[in-house]
Parts: sequence; C-alpha cells; structure tokens
Amino acid sequence: LASLAWIWSERFWFPENVTWADLEQPPPGVSYPQLGHLLFALPLAVGVFLLRLLYERLVARPCALLLHIQAAEPRQAQPNDVLEKVYRSKTCPDSKQLEGLSKQLDWEVRKIQRWFRIRRNQDRPSMQKKFCESMWRFTFYLGIFIYAISDLWVSPWLWDVRQCWHKYPFQHVSQGQFNYYIAELAFYCSLMFSQFIDIKRKDFIIMLVHHLATILLITFSYTNNMIRAGTLVMCLHDASDIFLEAAKLANYAKYQRLCDGLFVVFSLSFFFTRLVFFPFWVIYTVLFDSWEIIGPYRAWWLLNGLLLVLQTLHIIWFYLIARIAIKAIFKGKVSKDERSDVESSSDEDVSSTTKKTSNQTLKPKDVNQVANLNGDAHDH
Repeated sequence: LASLAWIWSERFWFPENVTWADLEQPPPGVSYPQLGHLLFALPLAVGVFLLRLLYERLVARPCALLLHIQAAEPRQAQPNDVLEKVYRSKTCPDSKQLEGLSKQLDWEVRKIQRWFRIRRNQDRPSMQKKFCESMWRFTFYLGIFIYAISDLWVSPWLWDVRQCWHKYPFQHVSQGQFNYYIAELAFYCSLMFSQFIDIKRKDFIIMLVHHLATILLITFSYTNNMIRAGTLVMCLHDASDIFLEAAKLANYAKYQRLCDGLFVVFSLSFFFTRLVFFPFWVIYTVLFDSWEIIGPYRAWWLLNGLLLVLQTLHIIWFYLIARIAIKAIFKGKVSKDERSDVESSSDEDVSSTTKKTSNQTLKPKDVNQVANLNGDAHDH
C-alpha cells in the first residue's frame, strides 16, 4: 500500500496545489482525463487484433497475389528425431554440439549444418506473410496520422506550442484527443500480444519491453493530462513510419527503384520529424516553456528525462539509417545493414548468400532491419 501511495502521489504527478480530486470534478461541459477511461483500450485492442486478421486475409493477401507475391513452401528438412529435439532447444548449435551430433549420427558436420539451415528456413515466414503484416501497419499508420493531423490542424497548440501549458493541468480533453489516445494505446496493446504469433525476430525481448514502455508512457501522459504534448509526440513518430512500411511493401513486390526512393523519403522524414521538429519544437516546449509557465515538479523531471533518452536513440538510429540511405543513393545497393540482423537467420546463412546478392540493390532484409525504428516505431 505504501508503494502504491508513492506511485500515485499527487506531489509526484502534479504541480503544487493540484490534487486528483480536482480532475475528478470538472466544470460543466469540460472533460478531464481519468485513468479509468483507458480501460476502453483493452477490448478495443482485441478488436484491433481481429480487424488485423480480417484485413490481412481479405485485403492484404489479395493485394499480394495481385503483385505475384506467393506464399512459397520452403524446402523440407529430412525427418530426424535427434536433430529435431536439439533444434527445439537451440536453432543454431555451436561447434561442440555439432561434433557430438556428428559422432552420434555418423554424419558429416557440414551435412548437419545444412540440415539446421534448411530447418530454420522452414520456420521463416513467407514473403507474402511479411507483405501482409507490413500492409496492415502501413494502413494503420497512414489512417491514424491523417486522423491526428485533421484534429490537430484546428488546435491552437499546434501553431503555438506554449498553449500546451496554459491552465495546465485543467485542460479540456476533446473527443478527438480521446479517440486518438485510445486508438494508439489499443494498437500498441495488440502489437504487444500479437508479437507472440508474428514473425519471430532476434530482438523479441527488446521489442516487448519497448511496447510496454510505450504503453506506460501513453498511460501516464493521459493520466496527468499532458495530452496536448503527447499528441504532438505520437503524430511526429507516426509520420516517418508510413514511409518505412511503404518501402518494405515496395521491396516485397520487387519494385526496387520505388523501394529505394521511398527509403530515402523515409530517411528524410525521419530526420525532419525526429531530429528537427521533435527536439526543437516538442522537447523545447516540454523542457523550457513548461518550466516558465507551470514550473518543474517530480514527474516533470521524469518525463523530460525519458524524452531526452528517446532523442539520443533517434540520433543513433538516424546515423544507421543514413549509412543505408547513402549506399542506396550513391552505390545503388546496400550490402549489409550496420545493425544486428533482426530476422531469424544465422551468420552462416548471411555469408552463404553474400555472393548471390552482391549485384542487387536495397534488399528486403535491409529494409526489414530498420523496421524497429519504431519501431514499427514504436518509440512513443
């Protein structure tokens, strides 16, 4: 109980002389955020997940077939109970395990390595499945961005960010703001749970923590009514994600020049939204304007610290993106992403395909490797 009292301490979350009770009794015609409002996101997250399954089946898959993206059946590994048992515990056995299996089965090590490579390929999703997942995310990001811009366009704090803090925290929450927050929260809740059935990636744990952090940030910013600044943050992050997913779709459809062009547009949009507008517009107002208008308090330090950490990540990510984009522009190809591979592949698989891909342009894998800048971006 003592820990819960600290978590919901009014002195932590609000400026001086503001209590939770003040937000529970708004004037007539005014709506203040309540933590209970966010419970609407839970059933909506289930609805979003079901909508996604329906969308992928009725819209994305026919589009994939129209673009001749087939769900090709991978080559099947030779049935072997011993190797299958090892595979379930470790998909890439080390040299010591390989030598032990070689003696046990009287197989050459190279043959066992080939079996594991084929077996891993069986579990990899088809290009069609990747296309359907990207098309769903592209549709959501585009739709939610258009909705956010249409609501923000008539909001005075879009043009004068200092108004994010006028009369804070006693600021009316419009229906548009509520819908936007609930939709984003439901989407990331659905992403967190669907991650267990989606394409398995090496950064599974990292993305799970990322989704949880995003959900917490959305929840806390809504609860203490930092919604005006929160909508600006989410809108800026969704903008570049649209072009990333579009580039991936073009890659899967083998429209290579379109893919390269969209990736360059994604790089530019990422730069302007996350390295220009985000620090010099959003972080500036949260850090300096709010200090001047309402003054700092405990949660203020926490939220600003998180925003500065996020901006540091943006700088690192953009450095990696820029290296890929420069190769796409000046060399006409991307030999390898500078970050670790997020697909379920091994170093052996990568090295075995290097020669085959040396004369091609931006690869589907290269575009997929940047998907986490969202994170699916998910850096809200």
